[in-house]
Amino acid sequence: MTSSSARFSHSQVIRKPWLLFICAVAPFLFFAGTAGAQTASHAPGWVVITIGDYRSLHAKAYPPEHEPEPPPVEATLTRVDYDLRIEGDLAAGRASLTVDVLKDGWVRVPIPAGLLVREARLDGKLVSLVPGAAGKGANQLSALLSRPGRSVLQLDIALPVVSTAGEESISLPSTVSGITKASVRLPRQGVEIRLNGGLLAEKSESGTESKWLAYARGNEALTFTWKRKTEDHRSTQALRLRGSLTELAGLSEDSTAIMAEVKVEVTQGAAREVRISLPDKVTINQVAGATVADWEMKDGQLAVTFLEPVEQNARFIVSGEARSPRDGQITIPLLRLLNTERDTGGVAVEVVGAGEIKEFKSEGLENADATDLGDVVSGRQSTSLSAFRFRSGDAKTARSLTVNVARYETQAMLMANVAEARYNVLISGEGKTLVQARYAVRNNQRNFLKVNLPPGSILWSASLAGKPIRPGQSPDGGVLLPLEKSHAGDEAPEFAVELVYVARGAAWNDKGQFKLTLPALDLPVSRTGLLVYHPPLFKVTSETGAFHVEMYEAPASAALNLAEENGRNVVSTAAPAPPPPPPPKAAADYVAKSDDGAASNQAAAQTLFDNFKKTLSGGKAVGILPIEVSFPSFGPSLFMVSELTAENQAPSAALNYQHEKKAGGR
Repeated sequence: MTSSSARFSHSQVIRKPWLLFICAVAPFLFFAGTAGAQTASHAPGWVVITIGDYRSLHAKAYPPEHEPEPPPVEATLTRVDYDLRIEGDLAAGRASLTVDVLKDGWVRVPIPAGLLVREARLDGKLVSLVPGAAGKGANQLSALLSRPGRSVLQLDIALPVVSTAGEESISLPSTVSGITKASVRLPRQGVEIRLNGGLLAEKSESGTESKWLAYARGNEALTFTWKRKTEDHRSTQALRLRGSLTELAGLSEDSTAIMAEVKVEVTQGAAREVRISLPDKVTINQVAGATVADWEMKDGQLAVTFLEPVEQNARFIVSGEARSPRDGQITIPLLRLLNTERDTGGVAVEVVGAGEIKEFKSEGLENADATDLGDVVSGRQSTSLSAFRFRSGDAKTARSLTVNVARYETQAMLMANVAEARYNVLISGEGKTLVQARYAVRNNQRNFLKVNLPPGSILWSASLAGKPIRPGQSPDGGVLLPLEKSHAGDEAPEFAVELVYVARGAAWNDKGQFKLTLPALDLPVSRTGLLVYHPPLFKVTSETGAFHVEMYEAPASAALNLAEENGRNVVSTAAPAPPPPPPPKAAADYVAKSDDGAASNQAAAQTLFDNFKKTLSGGKAVGILPIEVSFPSFGPSLFMVSELTAENQAPSAALNYQHEKKAGGR
């Protein structure tokens, strides 16, 4: 009989003391219930289970709570504030360390390395500092803290002052804190301060003391370097300077745009301002430069004032304009630096618009290459540009420049391109494709538009500006469509060219990919719109490529929109033929005299029908008359757009199709 499944009467349990002890101590015994008493006649008893089973049941009834995960770090050094006073060879003061303790229990907070700590206090109580653990940071002191939350650890510290080549400096060590603030006091005046690794926020002198306030990132060392301020006598010396002025003059229809780059080199003293001589009728619009404080035009001179006296070099740009004739003899306004020992530079002249410089007369100048005058001139890409260099000599040498400008009338450039192409495509499940192609063309150069249809295509019809045309054929099999020409010098208007063709392909299965190839033109196409109608029983999506799916938009070209409004969105079911003969005179008079548009259209249609009937009754018709029907826009559609198709390039779109089965598996 096992302990996990045996049943004992009350008297049997008493005879076994160890069972009685288990029943009294561990609450793992339970009453068997009355369910068994309904089917058995013996007295109720106890069920005994092992301690392992009890613990398993107790764990399921009272699952233990998960302990929270420990913080990623035990403590963080949030901020370090220094308050130091320099006394001789030491900088003594206090360092306040703001510490955030995140863990319960004792944590170790490292003290910044390199500090000589006299004592440490926390909430006014002394704190012991212990060396770090054996290893890399064994020589670094640490403070042991046990209270979670924010605490401020006060350290009395000292730093050595390093003297080198007449300069003194102190260096605050880098820490792992986010912010470092340092306030340093020096019992001396008349010193120059230089800061490395931080930003000097405040500098002041009061009494016999100098005070500096700086901020830095905690992970960089902060170094203060100072020396005695040296007296500078440059401001009391006589000013001597050299200059360079490079001017660019752009001759437009009624004015001259002036841009000059000025460079100043001070050889003695300090320059607070620079003066430039201005010719008559010159207006200065702007003076730009990093050191320029202000500028003023007065008495034919431009005075440029600097933010601080310039002791070495300065550079700025002067922009202005002057009135000038359109063509003929034009005197170039030349700017000139004043009060210089020597000035160099040059001037460049360019013609803006249709024109060129025929001849020039100069004094104090010599011909030069544009690349020798600096970036202001060398970066220009004008077709008519002349450059001159100032002739070396005295700064007061006379200079002048006169050019003879010839202007030309602007002419429209010869051009031919397809501003917009629109394709309406109807695809059947048998793989047959009906394509209506419409092109908005600008042309004042070409006689024909060459169209290479996809292999195996059959041309049905072609039209130019709404009128049927008979296309030609190139030696390589391409279709040649005659184009309208604009007169030279006129703005080329857009007109519509339309053709319709049929292509055959493989029949569609339940699932697959269909590549739709469009015609290749010998003109570039700016924008292409493709509207595809597919069988309703198939779901069609577009692959990523030259075409991308967009919401349908009407053609942007006025020629294509006009064709749609006039009902030209049609296809011809017969080969193209010459236009029909003109209607009889009576019908023509009737159409001309009618003021109602509907009556005119009805009369023209009736006349065309009468002529067609009369021709058939005569026995023989010349050519095949076109029969136009509306484009069969049937089934769901997909609209795609492509940009910038190169000439002689056949655009194509890849379509994925899948047969959609009906409900019930049929």
